Amino acid sequence: MTLQIWLRAILLFCGLFFSAIGAFVGVNIGTDVSNLPSAADVVAILRAHQITHVRLFDADAHMLNALSNTGIEVMVSVTNEEVLGVGELPSTAAAWVNKNVAAYVPSTNITAIAVGSEVLTSLPNAAPILAPAMKNLYKALVASNLNYQVKVSTPHSMDIISRPFPPSTATFNTTSNSTIIQILQFLRNTKSFYMLNAYPYYEYVKSNGIFPLEYALFKPLSPVKQIVDPNTLFHYDSMFDALVDATYNAIGALNFSGIPIVVTETGWPWFGGGSEPDATAGNAEVYNNNLIRRVSNDSGPPSQPTIPINTYIYELFNEDKRPGPISERNWGVLFTNGTPVYDLSLSNTESSDTNSSRVFCIARSGAEEKSLQDGLNWACGHGQANCVVIQKGQPCYNPDTLQNHASYAYNDYYQKMRSSGGTCDFGGTATITTVDPSYGSCRFTGSSNSSLGPLFSPALGPVGPSSKSSRNVALRVGTIVAVTAAAVFG
Repeated sequence: MTLQIWLRAILLFCGLFFSAIGAFVGVNIGTDVSNLPSAADVVAILRAHQITHVRLFDADAHMLNALSNTGIEVMVSVTNEEVLGVGELPSTAAAWVNKNVAAYVPSTNITAIAVGSEVLTSLPNAAPILAPAMKNLYKALVASNLNYQVKVSTPHSMDIISRPFPPSTATFNTTSNSTIIQILQFLRNTKSFYMLNAYPYYEYVKSNGIFPLEYALFKPLSPVKQIVDPNTLFHYDSMFDALVDATYNAIGALNFSGIPIVVTETGWPWFGGGSEPDATAGNAEVYNNNLIRRVSNDSGPPSQPTIPINTYIYELFNEDKRPGPISERNWGVLFTNGTPVYDLSLSNTESSDTNSSRVFCIARSGAEEKSLQDGLNWACGHGQANCVVIQKGQPCYNPDTLQNHASYAYNDYYQKMRSSGGTCDFGGTATITTVDPSYGSCRFTGSSNSSLGPLFSPALGPVGPSSKSSRNVALRVGTIVAVTAAAVFG
């Protein structure tokens, strides 16, 4: 057995193991962005946020190289412009796989190919070539001995389902049936999965008040607002679950079963125009945090309770070059300077990275930059924190953001000085967390909860770090990284 085959076998084994232990939340990475950061910077942020799954809308060589040896699972995409050529000629499909998949595996953990994006609704004339394109790519994977590691599918919008509610009666549009049947046969034969783009935001807006906003945001519903399928009597706590169930039922209506659904896109815009009143940061924060909690419970929708709903959030940062209404350009969860748009934990909150027996002191999300800089200067100067590791070339330099550097310095000071009265405050720019902020080779020291007393007691110091510190840490702010994070499909 060659080394390459051996490594592929290990990746396949690991994929099978991790797919069995729980659902994941990944992130889409778009590229219609002004001042797009380098691929290395993107990956540094992915690792800092402990993001384990990403979907690329293409197969960019810089990103695929930067993702090598990270373990991050990658879904690459055949663009809509490439679908026709891949579907018409097997040789074109083989060349695509060799260039964009085989050339990077196993160093880059590519686990899926998305063939186009919503082709049946965005490019209906290309519908007849979609299934052949998928088959040609699969044959190319077989020829490269990659078909067990890399699955092939194609993302669909909810628009190909005529009436998604009640979920029990949902069916595909009859105009798409012949193509859908070919695709479902392919997915079943290759043990792949159905890719669904499910957006409760759009469904809620289209409903014109029929469904309550709480239903779209995963919020608890009062007894008078309960959503029940009259045919199955299933209760739906969220529109997200109902959309996934509608798709399962549409698949079942064509006599297919055993094909799991992966939600390749979902999210909520955080800003919109005057006619988009529900596109707010508050709603986006509620939706995505509740989404992560929902997916992390490892259950499926009411009709398929044992099949977890692996999901990718749309998207990591705003694609400000996109046309259309204002909301189209405001789905990102991070700004291009690496700071969060709103409070959001992109890592699985139930994962082993959360350890309530240890606490860490980190920079508070949304803290004013000047205050953060003052706090960092104080920690590295008078506070005598070890700031060598956040210098260029050192383990904690990337991501090169004020938030990240301040977090490391704050925590180092706090862990050293808490026993003698040091607190986690830094002029109100710091906070206590039980989520380990360590990433890659950058390790944060943690403290035992039991030795701390109340976690959020009034701070005794340092309360006003001086900007005249003996060591002024010169950090670049505002010109640095930004980012745009299925089960392993074995």
